[in-house]
Amino acid sequence: MSKSVLILGANGRFGRNAAAAFSWANWNVTRFDRATDTLPDAAWGADIIINAWNPAYPDWARIVPELTAQVIDTAKDTGATVLIPGNIYNYGTDMPAELRESTPHNPTSPLGQIRNDMEQSYRDARVRTIVLRAGDFIDTSASGNWYDKVITAKLGKGLVDYPGNLDVPHAWAFLHDLADAAVMLCDKAAELPVFFEANFPGYTLTARELHHAIEQATGRRLMLREMPWWPVKLARPFWPTAKPLLEMQYLWDTPHSIVSERLGELLPDFAPTPLHEAIAASLPDHIDPNGKVARSSCPIKRPFNFCCPNAKTT
Repeated sequence: MSKSVLILGANGRFGRNAAAAFSWANWNVTRFDRATDTLPDAAWGADIIINAWNPAYPDWARIVPELTAQVIDTAKDTGATVLIPGNIYNYGTDMPAELRESTPHNPTSPLGQIRNDMEQSYRDARVRTIVLRAGDFIDTSASGNWYDKVITAKLGKGLVDYPGNLDVPHAWAFLHDLADAAVMLCDKAAELPVFFEANFPGYTLTARELHHAIEQATGRRLMLREMPWWPVKLARPFWPTAKPLLEMQYLWDTPHSIVSERLGELLPDFAPTPLHEAIAASLPDHIDPNGKVARSSCPIKRPFNFCCPNAKTT
């Protein structure tokens, strides 16, 4: 019998990749349409609800608790397992260099506290929940994140801009792989504890290492420079997003890596994409008018830009 998954936020970064990965794995995929659907009706019969809803930062305090309550109530009624793409905001500014599932949460920012409260709500509700925690995203198409909106935005001009210390290790997750891991965890949902957290190691890179990987993928010499934050500070009085961005700036200057004590044992067949393949897949085809970025040079489990033809709306 085929399994069914409902994707909330299917047009977003994680949601889009999750829809592709679940569809490739022959799950019945439903993409929730907030304009026309109601959550209880859309979720009826779904084995998994992917909660990839991600409002704009300034709206988190108002919207996230409301959305969380809706998903919890629906999961209670339907018996579905909820999977949440977690982040590392929960660990706070004093986070250690290695972030494990056993690392205590100590949120020190408003966004971190909201995320921590959200996860605690699922735990307290005893709703079957999987939190798959990862670092910043590397995507296969531009999706408005730090990687494509800042770091690689000026490759055509020969520049790599980085929003932090160039020598500080930073955690990254290739969304294609993160989505595959989500599918594999959901296949084992019935075997997991009611509330289950798993860290996704991904890649740990300094800006210089990321810059070198991008140079290798493009075959070009690129200038690496540290992004100035003063324009964000100047915009703070009239740009609502500036305040939360500045509160989370510490993530770019605090060394950290994501380590898992569970994922390898639970998913022994999971094979991450080599870094050079992920970087090549993340870049536009034509950065240089005289040449294309080389794509995958080795067999892969599924196409990087698979468009989930079996997905449907309710």
